[in-house]
Amino acid sequence: MVIRVFLLAKGYAITLKEGDKMKIKTEQDSSCKEIEVIIKYPQKDKQVDRIIDFLQSFDMQIKCVGNNAGQMINILDIYYIESVDKKTFVYLENAVYRTDFRLYQLKDKLKSYGFVQISKSCILNINTLERIRPLFNSRMEATLKNGEKVNINRNYLNGVKNALEGDKEV
Repeated sequence: MVIRVFLLAKGYAITLKEGDKMKIKTEQDSSCKEIEVIIKYPQKDKQVDRIIDFLQSFDMQIKCVGNNAGQMINILDIYYIESVDKKTFVYLENAVYRTDFRLYQLKDKLKSYGFVQISKSCILNINTLERIRPLFNSRMEATLKNGEKVNINRNYLNGVKNALEGDKEV
């Protein structure tokens, strides 16, 4: 049995194994100048690392170009990133931007934040995944939260499986 704990209004999830428990406490303090998050745990493990990575990703942004102007895109808003004709495109829920980063650079930079390579030319934000269904030739089709579908090449299935299980080293 797998339990998914959804954090914040965005619907991003952290998967807990059966028997794992997590208490979430919030406290408003008008004297605070910034948000402070304290994580208490009995032993540091992959779950704790994932929570830390997730929280650190909140302010991480990528410079993109859209409508002939530069724009900073928060990585939590990215559904997937694709390379087409030596250009890299960043896909959000309802928009597409271009970035000057190469796909391999973004893959390395974002892998600890839930991004996993699903084909030679595409990396996926695993937090935007709605469901996966099998296709022919050992491929899979991923349906994202916005209804868009992307194919997962069979060479990358183990990486996706590891990412879904919470393994950062994919």
